[in-house]
Amino acid sequence: MRLGEILLQEGIVDVQTLERALSIQQKSGAQIGDVLIALGKINPLQLAKALSLQFDLPYRNAVDYPANPETLKEVVLVVGEQFLRTNAILPLGRKGNALGVVTSRPNAKEPLEALAKAMNAELFLFVCSEREIQTALTNQFRDSYTEESTMGLFFRNPEESAMETFTTLQLVLLYSLVTLFLFGMLFRGRETLLVLFFLINVFYVFSLGFKLLASILGARTEILEQVSDEEAAALDPKTLPVYTILLPMYKEPEVVKHLIAGIMEMDYPLEKLDVKILLEEEDTVTYDAVRALRPPANFEIVRVPYSVPKTKPKACNYGLLFARGEYLTIYDAEDVPEKDQLRKVVAAFRKGPENMICVQAALNYFNSDQNLLTRMFTLEYSYWFDYMLPGIEALGMPIPLGGTSNHFRTEMLRLLGGWDPFNVTEDADLGIRASAHRMWVSTINSTTFEEANSHTGNWIRQRSRWIKGYMQTYLVHMRNPLRLFRTIGLMPFLGVQLLIGGTFMTFLINPILWLLFIFWIAFRPLWMESVFPLWILTLSTLNLIVGNAMGIYLNMLAVFRRRLFHLTFYSLMNPFYWILHSIAAYKALWQLFTKPFFWEKTVHGLAKK
Repeated sequence: MRLGEILLQEGIVDVQTLERALSIQQKSGAQIGDVLIALGKINPLQLAKALSLQFDLPYRNAVDYPANPETLKEVVLVVGEQFLRTNAILPLGRKGNALGVVTSRPNAKEPLEALAKAMNAELFLFVCSEREIQTALTNQFRDSYTEESTMGLFFRNPEESAMETFTTLQLVLLYSLVTLFLFGMLFRGRETLLVLFFLINVFYVFSLGFKLLASILGARTEILEQVSDEEAAALDPKTLPVYTILLPMYKEPEVVKHLIAGIMEMDYPLEKLDVKILLEEEDTVTYDAVRALRPPANFEIVRVPYSVPKTKPKACNYGLLFARGEYLTIYDAEDVPEKDQLRKVVAAFRKGPENMICVQAALNYFNSDQNLLTRMFTLEYSYWFDYMLPGIEALGMPIPLGGTSNHFRTEMLRLLGGWDPFNVTEDADLGIRASAHRMWVSTINSTTFEEANSHTGNWIRQRSRWIKGYMQTYLVHMRNPLRLFRTIGLMPFLGVQLLIGGTFMTFLINPILWLLFIFWIAFRPLWMESVFPLWILTLSTLNLIVGNAMGIYLNMLAVFRRRLFHLTFYSLMNPFYWILHSIAAYKALWQLFTKPFFWEKTVHGLAKK
């Protein structure tokens, strides 16, 4: 009998439900069991028991009847734990040439035949739900899963991990520069200040020139579409692969209903979505909120075991262990992606080169008009994602990814080592690391709308974490500058200096220069004129005027692509917005030395309805 007939005979579904599921199956090409699960009409246990009847195999709960430890150890030594996890197979016991195996996919002949051949055994099959097999494997390998999600990148390549904030060489270099500056000020004060200010002004000139060039190149893409709406709509649903969506949350029960509803409304076959809701084990409030909503069973709650550091990238690494999709993305709790975004990403990957690991969607805000801070935030993001990132891509520089709506080839992401759980801006680090491994990151003309931070204290907490992550990323990838230069080439290397290093350095230097300028305007001390010759004062003044004017102009430019013309006036407030950045940068610098892995939690749900 067919699976649908069995479910109908057992009274689990009715005729109308089955006909609806069959109609969906004809369009998407998914298995009927996956369709019924996505519709919320059956659960994994009912599916497993129906499969046991269909294939005339006994049902056995892998949690209540766990694997024989010796047999499990023997099988893992031969085929590896990942083989069992990705194929939803669990060995139960062995006697002579007979190997008892429980599977959730009795019709998947290839992995079962591969296991039989590798173990030189005859398989005796039992059926169980995939969720029960995953739970049984987690019970057996909990410690190793936790270790992999926390320390996996460090064990494979410690030089790419931010677990060590400063290397010995970096500390020696830092202390040497500080010592050299102090000695210079003591014995050659005027010359030391002159050289320092000259270097700072040269840095500002290059930084301003780079932003202008990237913006001009980004503006050229204003009328271009990497993937058109028509291309996305034309994709045959039968060719669409399984897509994993990671939803990391922490104590955010108020946004759960909105988030799940948004995912279910996306223009992608629901039966081909593998949704992992990543919750820390102690987060019972969000867990209870999800359970109360009773989402379809392809929305799976994954409890992340407690370990240090307790960060979003560690939770994502844990979810990556169980991802079934060919592609994978992350959405934050408050995200509202455009409905055809997954389709556009699939089309972009199919059009792109084989080494393209990631497609980054643009981010913007649905509460841009809530207050002055949200307006400034919207201008900043509109410029960054609509002009700056396309320009960076055109220059061939590495793209520092945003924290959400990054779409990956799952296997390439695993090869890269996933996210760095010790880096509090794991997305930017991953973009640079991908470039260092000669993997390509691209952008796409699709937007995910988020909640702009509307409270100043909350904004500073969030921004200080981002800036601290940029500091960590720069320190990690500059541990061996010559090797990085040889690996990625001139333009990507300059991108690391200007995008990653230049960002936080600008925020740290700005207030010092502002205070000196105010002091000079207010008191006109003679010693400053004797220390700084006219040419350095002229260059500094030009940087001040041109830099602020260009920053304001580029933010004005940001309104055009999204027709946010009512925000144009607020571009004039940019200098005050930069003061907040500098406050956040000094907080980030302090935390880099005192608590580098501390994750400043951003409070969501503050937007006015």
